[in-house]
Amino acid sequence: MPSYQTINPANNKLIKTWPDHDKHYVAKALDTASMLYQSAWSKGDIQPRLQVLKSLADIIDGRVDELAKIASVEMGKLIDQSRSEVKLCAQIARYYAENAERFLQPTRYPSDLGEAWVEHHPIGVLVAVEPWNFPFYQLMRVLAPNLAAGNPVLAKHAGIVPHCASTFEQLVLEAGAPEGAWTNLFISSEQVAELIADDRIQGVALTGSEKAGSAVASQAAKYLKKSTLELGGNDVFVVLDDCNLDDAVKQGAAARLNNAGQVCTAAKRFIVHEKIANRFLEKFTAAFDAVKIGDPLDASTTLGPLSSASARDGLAEQVKAAIKHGATLHFGGNPVAGEGCFFQPTILTGISRDNPAYFEEFFGPVAQVYVVKDDDEVVKLANDSHYGLGGAIFTGNIERGKQLASRIETGMVYINSLTDTAAELPFGGIKRSGYGRELSDLGIKEFVNQKLVVVAAS
Repeated sequence: MPSYQTINPANNKLIKTWPDHDKHYVAKALDTASMLYQSAWSKGDIQPRLQVLKSLADIIDGRVDELAKIASVEMGKLIDQSRSEVKLCAQIARYYAENAERFLQPTRYPSDLGEAWVEHHPIGVLVAVEPWNFPFYQLMRVLAPNLAAGNPVLAKHAGIVPHCASTFEQLVLEAGAPEGAWTNLFISSEQVAELIADDRIQGVALTGSEKAGSAVASQAAKYLKKSTLELGGNDVFVVLDDCNLDDAVKQGAAARLNNAGQVCTAAKRFIVHEKIANRFLEKFTAAFDAVKIGDPLDASTTLGPLSSASARDGLAEQVKAAIKHGATLHFGGNPVAGEGCFFQPTILTGISRDNPAYFEEFFGPVAQVYVVKDDDEVVKLANDSHYGLGGAIFTGNIERGKQLASRIETGMVYINSLTDTAAELPFGGIKRSGYGRELSDLGIKEFVNQKLVVVAAS
């Protein structure tokens, strides 16, 4: 079976297969990227690179509907959510076009040794390994800061979104980037490992599963290459007794069901204060019951398919295992009969710490609901996780929310909002959710040489 295929998950129909790139194609791509890094494109004036990002933002803004449909057909995202993703990509490109030069300005350091400053230079060719759930946004998070900085990128996208992968490469070239600035590679994990081992590769960025992150980080460490990892999450959605309950329910349902629940920062563990637990669960269940499952291209659909048959079947096995180990199936729990990779919105309660589901990430529309008596229990449960990506807290007392946010061990916390993303805000986590940051001023400095220069005092 071909490694790269476009299969519409709404009906499981094969649309197109894409040939793998052989070792000669990969070798040429690396040669081209390496030569580009040695050229004035990477090491010279930043303005030509920023102009490419400006042009790319304009091109994307002019093709929102076309690009959104490609994503929705290929991995099942609701069409309105795909449009939002595409628009965000344009925003990220424009953000770095407008801010990268400032971010990369030398930083002065007062010193008795003399005049001192840190310069920011590109480090070389990077490898990016990216997932299918946000098939354009994940690529743009890597491209925009590194194109601005001058690092060429060789990108291996997920096998189920080859149309998005090839389209993105064409967009970058159309915007005026030279060959080698961003190269799409349809390659295997073994070929990724071989690339990382090459002396010309200086870093690797991965967004994906814990297993994939461990493999890539191990290979990068073996060859002393810098890596950043954005892996899974088991984010909490805290509902306190003083919150606006209707707002918490509405945003909580969206936080769990957006992108059919296939989001690393989706709300997965709902931690609810005992005083409002029954009312929350009643309203939350009603919100799940009101979902309209169907074609993601239909604007009236509110829950699309999972990305693939294997994703659907794997989620079904997780739910069965959770119930087998003592969880209560409160709502849903099964794949939807008929064609396509649809799964019912599902709520599990009564999950004990010895249930494997307690520590697992459910990558689909499955919510876990826990009941706690006070804020200390919130923190204890929130932090009792292998992951530490994001989280949300709903409260009528902002100071209470801030105190809890400071105590929760994650890379991001949102108060009175579902976890979100924006070009100007850093994105990333701790623990098994990975390390490093993307976006904002932090993201552009992950793969630059922060070089100290000192002029001795006379």
